[in-house]
This record gives sequence, structure tokens and C-alpha cells, in this order.
Amino acid sequence: MTSANDRHWDSETDLLVIGAGAGGMTAALVGKLEGLNVVLCEKSDMVGGTTATSAGSVWIPGSSQSRKAGVPDSIDAAKIYLAGLLGDNASDERLSAFLTLGPVMLDYLEQRTSVVFSPPPVHPDYRDLPGAATGGRALGAVPFDGRELGADFERVRPPRREFMVLGGMMVGKNDIQPLLAPFRTWGNFRHVVGLLARHARDRLKFNRGTRLIMGNALVARLFNDLRKLAVDIRYRTALKELVRIGDEIAGAVLSTPAGEFTVRARRGVVLATGGIGWSEALRERFLPENTRRFSLSPDPNTGDGILAGERASGEIESTKSPALWMPSSIMQQPDGHLSIFPHIMLDRAKPGLLAVDASGRRFVNEANSYHDFVESMLKSNRSPARVPSYLVCDRSFISDFGLGLIYPGTRNLGRFTQAGYLFEGRTIAELAVKIGAIGEALMQTIERYNQYAQTGFDEEFGRGASPLNRFNGDPDCKPNPCLRKIGPGPYYAVAVWPADLASSAGLRTDARSRVVRSGGVPLRGLYAAGADATSIFRGTYPGPGTMIGPAMVFAWRAAMDAAHALDNRPKQAD
Repeated sequence: MTSANDRHWDSETDLLVIGAGAGGMTAALVGKLEGLNVVLCEKSDMVGGTTATSAGSVWIPGSSQSRKAGVPDSIDAAKIYLAGLLGDNASDERLSAFLTLGPVMLDYLEQRTSVVFSPPPVHPDYRDLPGAATGGRALGAVPFDGRELGADFERVRPPRREFMVLGGMMVGKNDIQPLLAPFRTWGNFRHVVGLLARHARDRLKFNRGTRLIMGNALVARLFNDLRKLAVDIRYRTALKELVRIGDEIAGAVLSTPAGEFTVRARRGVVLATGGIGWSEALRERFLPENTRRFSLSPDPNTGDGILAGERASGEIESTKSPALWMPSSIMQQPDGHLSIFPHIMLDRAKPGLLAVDASGRRFVNEANSYHDFVESMLKSNRSPARVPSYLVCDRSFISDFGLGLIYPGTRNLGRFTQAGYLFEGRTIAELAVKIGAIGEALMQTIERYNQYAQTGFDEEFGRGASPLNRFNGDPDCKPNPCLRKIGPGPYYAVAVWPADLASSAGLRTDARSRVVRSGGVPLRGLYAAGADATSIFRGTYPGPGTMIGPAMVFAWRAAMDAAHALDNRPKQAD
């Protein structure tokens, strides 16, 4: 931290935003719309951060968008749900501000920008608790045509390579079945022909497809609006230190390939650098030892905002879980790329797969949310080990649903077995040896599972009982969309490891997004949003979009506070 009463500034602005993910771009966009001069600094040469590689959902209860779409949701019901999930932490003033201002933020963006969200009819909350919703709370960004960005399209961080096909074509959930069975119906055929024709045209001019969906669509919409408003975006510009004068953060020292420079921020600095990410120091401080190896954060995310905020007298708070987790399988590709494949919902909930620990026994409802799945992996350090765990299935499962990096219908599995990604056994006992499990235990596990598949009732973990489980299962599988027998061999398994999707531990903030010192006093001139701030959900994961939703709400709140645009609002919105 730098302190000085009279110092030289290389430049000045009203609002300085560090980090160009969903949170940072929202803060910069809103600040500009409210009449502030804004400088947005991004450490890499691309915008989007973790959001660009995500589904791009926002979890915001009680929105007008959901009401208009015919899937209404109420804030009162969300409060009941969150009380059951969070207990005493449900009284957090920031949570109240989020619930109040979330719908306001969505309407603001819809009325003044191109950032538009639409709720799918069904997108269940992640916990089956009183007040849970099956739709209306999770909204997705409307698709965007990347060609509108022209040459700046290259600035949008691409999705994870593992989730693109044909050299850069994005694939959404609604595209999967038509692509797997293009000749099954005329609708499938027409859909696939349209996708392929569009992608072929794109590749004549761009290095990947410009049909942007999910997180890429959200990022591109925010970026396009920033371009239209001529916001000053500085790439390859990293935060080195915050400049503190007295009790106020007055600006920052920034680092570029050409050297360092200082920017004075008259109205404040917003930290939105992506949380803990790959920071070795923060991972050692906050993450369990057996979770530090893999992260789904972009490489440039190294905890810059959190560490700088702490040096400036901000306080880092941990939570029930310091991160939000994703079970991920790992494969070294022939070109040296390390694929970290997050098992979101394409295989774990499907019928005919089970998860086992090192002993060969089940330990979790495989169809639960990715975060809850890993939480079960981490519940105990006692033997048998659960890191890694193994997803086990038969050959027909891979044919029908795929497994991790293996697409449905893949015939030749040799590349995956030779790479050590896929374990194969002609018998259950042989597979057990390959994964280091106890053969008799694995056989008994599969026998019990097959009995549950026959009755449709999972007596151990209740798989298929919740709306989330059934939504991600196979509706054609009866009586339980998440259970079917594991049949004759050969048998297969992949190892899954904990990978952090985003951090929950972060800088302590108040309901106005201001960073708070250890004594509880806000640090004037410093805001934090997204994963740089402690999660309002305290390490729990209520539903899809519960990182991006609060990131955008509190980034909006920070910019509005810096612009003094909410001075006359009722106190409950503060």
C-alpha cells in the first residue's frame, strides 16, 4: 500500500474499475451511464474472466423478466429458501440488499443497455428446501451475434475448449440432441444445418464461431455496450497497489508491459479481479490441501484485488466453504493442453452411473449439484480417500450419454484409455483393480444400485427425488429418470478431482459494496464485487447463477454509490 498526502498522478478519472469480468464490466458500464468518467483495467488482453467460460446464468429472485415470461417468483419465497439454507447468516444486511436491488438492477440494464436476460421455463434451485423454485430465479443472457463486435470479437475470452466443437462452435443444452441425432426429425436436421452453415461462414473471417450463448453472450453484450459508450478500457494492465491517503483510497498503482503508472480515482476504486483464483498464497491460506491442485479460473486470476485490498487495511473473511466446487476430470492432450473438464450436469445425473470412493463404495447422491457433490468428497479426511473419486458406468452409458470428455456415441475409446483418462475393465473386479478399489465392495455397490434402479427408489441417497435431479436425468428412463441398471461389461471409470469454480472467501464488504476494515468501518473510496468480496451465500450454492447474479448486483450498487445516484432511495436499499 502506498501512502502520501501530496503525490504525482499520471492520470485521473472518476471511477477506476479493476477487472473486466461480469462484475467489473457492469460497474464500468453503470458508472459511465451515470455520468462518471471511467477507466476499466484488465490484466489480460481479453474481457470476460470466469463468466466467459460459464453458463452465464444470474440467480435473482422476484424479477419482472420472470413474471413477464410466465414463470413468476417471489422474494418472500426466496427468503424462506435462503433461511433454510443459511440459518443465522440469512440476516446479513447484504443479502437483504441483494434481494431488494436484484430486480432493480435487471430492469436498469434492460432499459438502458443491450444486456437482456430471459428465464428458461425450468431451472431448479440446487437444494430441495421450503421456498425452493423450479424456475424463475435463474435467468440466462439472450444470445448475441459476435459479428457486431467486428475486430474486437477477438477480445472476448472464449469458452473452455472442451465445450466447443468443430474448431470453435459453441454448443448449448438445446443443441446437443439435434447434433447427436440430426436425421431423427426434420426439426433436428434443420437446426443442425443452420448451426453448421453459420459456423462455416464464421470461420472464413473469425478464429471461432460468432454465435454466442451462455456466459459468452453476457460478456459480449456488456463489452459491446462499453464500446458504444467509448469507455476507456486498458488491457494488459494489472493492479499493483492501492494508494491510500489518510483514511481514503485515492487511486492505484497499475502495472503494464511499458511500466508502472498511477491513476487517481476521485469517486472510488472497484475491485473485481476474480477472487482467489490461482494465487498460491491465498490457496494455501484458505483452501483445503487436497483442493489446491486444479482451478477453473482463467490463468490471469491470481488474487490481485483481494491481496491489494488486504494490504490497504481491508479484511478477508472466510466462509463455510472457501470456494464453490466442481468435480472435474483431467486429461493431458497430445498438444500439451491440460483439459480440466467440469462435470456439470451432462453425465452425473444420468441413469446408469454411480460415484465411488477409493474403497469402491458410494458416498453421495450423484445427481446433486456439482458443489454439493464435491462437498461430500471433502467431508472427511479419514480413510477411504474420496479425492479423487470415480464415476463408474458400463459401455452403453457412454454410448447414450458420454462421459466427461468422451462424447455420446464415441466408438473408439482407445485414445482415452491410453491417455490414462478412462479406466477399463472387462469385469467389475478388473475395473476395481484399475482404480485401486476393493473388488468385492465395488461389486456389492453395483448390485445395490441395480436393485434401486429396478424399484426406482435410491434407499441410500435418494437420487432422483428432487426437482434438480429429475431435471438433469433422462425423462425416458422409468420409473426414475436418474436410475437404470449397470449392465454387462466392459466397465469404465474416470477420476474426478475438486476444482474451484470461484472463491467464496473474499474481502468483507457492506450493503453498499464498500470494503470494510477489521473494526467494521467502511474504507472510503474502495469497493469490491464478485469473487473479490465475501459471498453473501457464505460458501453455500443456492442455485444456478449465484456467483454472477450477486457480482452484477453489487457492481451496479458500487457504481451507483460512487455516482451518488441512490442518495434519495429508501434506507432498506442501502
